[in-house]
Amino acid sequence: MKTRFSLESDLYPPIKAFLETQGYQVKGEIHGCDLVATRGKEPPVIVELKLAFSMGLLLQGIDRLALTDHVYLAVPAPGGTRVQGMSVHRSDIRKLCRRLGLGLMTVMPTRRGGHVEVLLDPVPYQPRKATKRLTRLLGEHTRRAGDPNRGGVTRTPLMTAYRQEALRCALLIRQTGTATTKVLRESGVVPNATKILQADYYGWFERVARGCYRITEKAGTDIQRYEAAGTLPVIFPPLPKAGQG
Repeated sequence: MKTRFSLESDLYPPIKAFLETQGYQVKGEIHGCDLVATRGKEPPVIVELKLAFSMGLLLQGIDRLALTDHVYLAVPAPGGTRVQGMSVHRSDIRKLCRRLGLGLMTVMPTRRGGHVEVLLDPVPYQPRKATKRLTRLLGEHTRRAGDPNRGGVTRTPLMTAYRQEALRCALLIRQTGTATTKVLRESGVVPNATKILQADYYGWFERVARGCYRITEKAGTDIQRYEAAGTLPVIFPPLPKAGQG
């Protein structure tokens, strides 16, 4: 049994037979299109053939959408032999095809030529809004003070709203040496002080008594680093000193 396709044209016979069983009249290489199928007065179906999914195939499919909304991309089905290129079974690849309105099919080699499987039909894409993700996105945008990160930067810790609030905690504690969660909350600039201090995600805080904290050496080092980068959050007003308020 044939285990792989060596030419793009090897994909043509099984796809042609597959479409003909559905009543289509199929012809190859029509004005640059690998396969064109018609059925009565319906819009034509165009199938572009490649031995692997690639950006070239994707661009070819997008170009064919100017002719008809019924465009499929066809590649060999991943089998025992590793297929070069991007796998059509990746969810992001399918999502991309769906978003562009492109259909997707694979062909598995068989003794009779090949078995065709339709993975996606080309239909108009109507994305479902990810409400929870949007809420988190807008929430982070609202809570983050200023614009401390440059868009597109990688391998650099992001200055998130949580990190900014943790830094405010550390800066406030540094003013007086120690501070209680009650005083920090009442400052008005660290509403989540209790959670941040108890979690101690960055290793910046050390408890010296119940509800009372000081900053660690690591906190001092990190504060200097953020200060040098110009990304320290602004805090005001200062905490009252011991014995005041």
